[in-house]
Amino acid sequence: MHNPCAVIPVFNHERALVHVVAALHKAKLPCILVNDASSPACTAVIEALATQADCYAVHLLQNQGKGGAVMAGLREAQLLGFTHALQVDADGQHNLDDLDAFLACSRLHPQALVCGYPVYDASVPKSRLYARYLTHVWVWINSLSLQIRDSMCGFRVYPLASTLELINRVKLGKRMDFDSEILVRLAWQNQPMQWLPTRVQYPLDGVSHFRLVHDNLLISKMHAKLFFAMLLRAPLIIWRRLRQ
Repeated sequence: MHNPCAVIPVFNHERALVHVVAALHKAKLPCILVNDASSPACTAVIEALATQADCYAVHLLQNQGKGGAVMAGLREAQLLGFTHALQVDADGQHNLDDLDAFLACSRLHPQALVCGYPVYDASVPKSRLYARYLTHVWVWINSLSLQIRDSMCGFRVYPLASTLELINRVKLGKRMDFDSEILVRLAWQNQPMQWLPTRVQYPLDGVSHFRLVHDNLLISKMHAKLFFAMLLRAPLIIWRRLRQ
């Protein structure tokens, strides 16, 4: 069974959000909007969008961060009866022209996590681009694998059963560390993954919530935590892979 929806974490991206939802509805994909304690203006837009068919709103009273909002949306998706969820950002940076390819891949490989690896245009901030290269190295070390082509691109289709089993069992980072951490931990348990290229631009409404110093420190802390956890799990991880 393959019954997908889109999960969109939203924090004050009301202008871009309208266009993102319109594109997803054009593709006949139901949307779950997770209001991460946005401003009254953004909340009003979310509530208006949620009056449309196949559009649902989850309101968080306190800001959880991107990861916390995504996890809340994935849980809601499962409660609503969906089997898979496309994670997509609210700021318009993801190329929704790639949507059909991602969903087709997910239908063909329903047990797999379908992940995007970004193809950037000139709008990408150079500081974020360089930081990604360091993250790639740490992710490869911590996952004991080169299979994760990019851990920070938030355009991906999750199989809800295996993803929520992990989320409900392990305390994951709730902010910008979430996207990388969940991929490493899923890789540890041999989660099948498929990788597709996708164009990325920054951002449609000119607002980025990535905090250069704070979020890079948070991501560094996450990599350190995963490294020591990997050392403890390395024999089991290697044994599982040898059994494949």
